Amino acid sequence: MDAGLKRELEAKVYAGERLTREDGIALYDSDDLSWLGRLAHHRRTELNGDRVMFNVNRHLNLTNVCSASCAYCSFQRKPGEKDAYTMRIDEAVRKAKEMEDEQLTELHIVNGLHPTLPWRYYPKVLRELKAALPNVNLKAFTATEVQWFEKISGLTADEILDELMDAGLESLTGGGAEIFDWEVRQHIVDHACHWEDWSRIHRLAHSKGMKTPSTMLYGHIEEPRHRVDHVLRLRELQDETGGFQVFIPLRYQHDFVDSADGKIRNRIQARTTMASPAESLKTFAVSRLLFDNVPHLKNFWVMHGLSVAQLSLNFGVDDLDGSVVEYKITHDADSYGTPNTMHRDDLLNLIWDAGFRPVERNTRYEVVREYDAAPALAERRAEPQQVWA
Repeated sequence: MDAGLKRELEAKVYAGERLTREDGIALYDSDDLSWLGRLAHHRRTELNGDRVMFNVNRHLNLTNVCSASCAYCSFQRKPGEKDAYTMRIDEAVRKAKEMEDEQLTELHIVNGLHPTLPWRYYPKVLRELKAALPNVNLKAFTATEVQWFEKISGLTADEILDELMDAGLESLTGGGAEIFDWEVRQHIVDHACHWEDWSRIHRLAHSKGMKTPSTMLYGHIEEPRHRVDHVLRLRELQDETGGFQVFIPLRYQHDFVDSADGKIRNRIQARTTMASPAESLKTFAVSRLLFDNVPHLKNFWVMHGLSVAQLSLNFGVDDLDGSVVEYKITHDADSYGTPNTMHRDDLLNLIWDAGFRPVERNTRYEVVREYDAAPALAERRAEPQQVWA
């Protein structure tokens, strides 16, 4: 990067000026990773100090049967496939209650677009989960699923959200965003929910007082300019509604081993290379600098690994998601070593080990409990430390 442009961008960041599309592309062009990290860490420290948030949550994927066949997806199955499944409501409740003793605060629920499952199943399962776990927040369904519910129910998204909220829905999830630019999206997505409907549904959710996450799937066939465009669309919507709590860059996964039938369902992996740790850290840093009106930046550690998760806390990230327990959407694709579950103590030690202060939160980013600051480096070096894979 030209030294003058570098000084100009740094001055804008430290002055708190909003960065432009051209600025974002220039930041991606920089190969000075430590410089990008310093700028992003400055911004995250202004917003969140030394705090790193997490929650105790459980992911539930009620069904992997899906009418779509998105090019990158290893999770979806068609009716009749050997490992296609759909949970009964009592099974979903049983799985959710397995973590009751760990003071679970959130259930995170996303699913395939099941071609025959009736609309009434979805509010019913929320009601049963809420009845079984009244103090647990229900964070469920992507905008893509809500649009699917419109199709199978004949109801509007407005009516659907009202009914889901009445059944206990606290927040939508941020999925289905992938990359919004049609130049890329037409090659990776096989459903009808694109930017216009995704933004319409989140705008509607925000108008009802709901706070939602936003996401971006990166590291496949997109270019940095597409990532910049994606973030700026979300930033503009956030200017309008103020309803996004967090932005979550999600690392695209290759289909290394399909656990059940040996099939490779990812149709673009032959021409893609997964993002390296350095590329991931750059993506977090640039996202933090561009997305100036969203309070939190999350590393969903399942998709990045624990070491990169720790490093990302110095590249703009201030949220490490939660305990997760079981995340089929990623673990149906990869086999590179992320665990299924991180318990509260695991997350605390991960954050302390990186030198930050853990803060347990709920779905609405309200503080559940604040913990002590990390021990001093000299104190930690006084005894052997666990090494995270």
